[in-house]
Amino acid sequence: MRVGRSGSAVVLAGALALGAFTAPSAEAADTGITVSNLVVNKGKPVIVGTDAEVTPDFTYHMSWPSGPKLPDVDAFPFLYHDTTAAKGAQSGGIYTSSTTCYEDGTHAADCDGELYIDPRWRLDSNNDATTWKIAVSARIWGPDDQLKSSEYLTGFGSVQVKRRAQVTVNAAPEPVAKGQKITVTGRITRADWVKHAYTGFGGKAAKLQFRKAGTSTYSTVKIVSADSAGYLKTTVTAASDGYWRWTFSETATTGGATAAGDYVDVK
Repeated sequence: MRVGRSGSAVVLAGALALGAFTAPSAEAADTGITVSNLVVNKGKPVIVGTDAEVTPDFTYHMSWPSGPKLPDVDAFPFLYHDTTAAKGAQSGGIYTSSTTCYEDGTHAADCDGELYIDPRWRLDSNNDATTWKIAVSARIWGPDDQLKSSEYLTGFGSVQVKRRAQVTVNAAPEPVAKGQKITVTGRITRADWVKHAYTGFGGKAAKLQFRKAGTSTYSTVKIVSADSAGYLKTTVTAASDGYWRWTFSETATTGGATAAGDYVDVK
């Protein structure tokens, strides 16, 4: 299927995106298209939860041989892992949702756009929290929507796709007398792409932090490891009014998270 392009937006979504990535025919020749400076999600990991759609952005520069016009040229970035670019493009990949190209008059254009991830159907295994390779589906079309040439361009590096995490906090009792004990609890959970729910992140270490009322900076008080179900619990001594929170950094497979501060009034 040819998706025309006029120097402005081209939109691909759902079934159209899948249809746009069918494998090139055996007769298809190299396109002569080159893509450079391709950056996905500003070089940062892509964090995905259980149901919210995620649209990582991308930018790249593209050039093509003389003859075809911009509406005849396709260059759609996509992500794949644990397979070849061709197989990843046909099944299991993360595809372009939209792209906009601005031609400079020399058979070249600067382009930007978005990928599309719906975790309810694209990510069906927690093993998808891994390193995804970046590739481009390149095509040139001729008259009557006939495909002239097609290829997959690779060598653009990779991007991490990670499970979104959450953490809660509760500090009690409140109010509390100065010098008495405060119990701070919470739970770390992360997206489970099989169950499509947030489940406990057992064993993860989190920082307990405190911000004194009237100040803007949190300081780490102690580090606590969650139990096997992701629950956190510790006690501290009440010294002054302020906010308590849990925070933890990202891992190779999971994003970091920080709870909103829970205020405790110290009498």
